[in-house]
Amino acid sequence: MTQHTSTSTSYRLIKLISRQPIQLGRFFAKLLAALFNTFQLSKISKIIGLNLRIAFPHLSEQEHQRLKKQAIQNEITSYFEFLSIWGTSNKKNIQRILHVSGEHYFHEALAAKKGVVLILPHFGTWEVMNAWLSQHTQMTILYKPVKNPDADRFVRDARSREQANLVPTDESGVRQIFKALKQGGTTAILPDHTPDHGGEMVNYFGIPLASSSLSAKMIQKTKAAALLLYTKRNDQDGFDMVIEPINPQIYQGTAEDGTLIIHQSLEQLIRRYPEHYHWSYKRFSANKALKKIYDIDEKEALEKVDEVRNQAMQQQNI
Repeated sequence: MTQHTSTSTSYRLIKLISRQPIQLGRFFAKLLAALFNTFQLSKISKIIGLNLRIAFPHLSEQEHQRLKKQAIQNEITSYFEFLSIWGTSNKKNIQRILHVSGEHYFHEALAAKKGVVLILPHFGTWEVMNAWLSQHTQMTILYKPVKNPDADRFVRDARSREQANLVPTDESGVRQIFKALKQGGTTAILPDHTPDHGGEMVNYFGIPLASSSLSAKMIQKTKAAALLLYTKRNDQDGFDMVIEPINPQIYQGTAEDGTLIIHQSLEQLIRRYPEHYHWSYKRFSANKALKKIYDIDEKEALEKVDEVRNQAMQQQNI
């Protein structure tokens, strides 16, 4: 009985926080980011800093520090915004999207009735797009339960409100997505993560990394339309949403070729707006030679990265 009461109280607290104005969340995020940047309170700061140095090795120290501060603040802000988005009605979230660029690509893809695969990188506040998308299509999405049961219930409630079909992150879930795509349905995938096992070794910021080929396989086998989606927050307490087509060459070649094309699209986006990408993920450890780089001194880690990058360049020139 005590455990049930505790769970209910915790759930109600999450709901209460999520109902606060998004402006308030952005304000607290700014304060928290200032603490992180001033006192290096979390290991996340170190991870973000190392990732930025790996991705942009030619930046000056001043440019690197500026970008790091911006990236930390934007990522923390996104977390506060996620709470507000999950705790707000679909109608309100749709109103928060003030401008959609490339909307015609999405409607043309739906009209073709061949399925749509939406590529959503860990960029900006991607969760706000779900409400907008749910106006036009029902999505089938892989969902990995949140470890905290109250948080999991909170997120599931929000996703079910958007009429999304949440399927498990296993073979049965993948089969359901393939079935939905063949029937003209829609799925959304965050492709910039390291697979639990296997995957394709593709160059990402010049570093060969194990990368999930699921998105490319879905696109190639079903011939579904492939679109890149992302959002950036604006100064009107809302978001601007962008829809771009993926290079059509993705329908040719192998799964490795397709996975490389997707990662090239991600890299091009990140290079345009590096401060909006979520850099706290240990992505560059997805190479056997770099498995421990987040646990050692930064200088030593960067030396190992340079070795791997140089080897990759030499192999390309052979």
